[in-house]
Amino acid sequence: MDDFCEIMNLPHHVSQNRRHMTLAERAAQFSAFAALTGYDDEIRETARLTDAQELMAEDDLAELNAAFFRLVETESERPQVTVTYFQPDARKNGGAYRTYTGQFRHYDAGEGKLYFTDGTVLPAVQIQSILFPN
Repeated sequence: MDDFCEIMNLPHHVSQNRRHMTLAERAAQFSAFAALTGYDDEIRETARLTDAQELMAEDDLAELNAAFFRLVETESERPQVTVTYFQPDARKNGGAYRTYTGQFRHYDAGEGKLYFTDGTVLPAVQIQSILFPN
């Protein structure tokens, strides 16, 4: 304590360049901060599960081709169909299998896409099955 005796009674330094901070401003300097901002989101994203796209067996491919040709042949009738397709995930490997039911409008061979009357567009390469109502 003897080391501080000579400076104990000196006046407090007042900066000429910076204004005096309020107690709230001083306290804010030492408040907790999130050093790992976004870390929880990254953990949730990593934990989110996706499905792998499975290869189709030859019999399933033949069945899908037959259903696809039937769909294209009946295009003018605007048939109602249920399509199962694989939707790749935008953020990680894999994706999810989805089912869509709608009225088929047409197939664009150049783009390889199926168009439906409600504006839905599905890539033909992602289609797993096409079901017609009985």
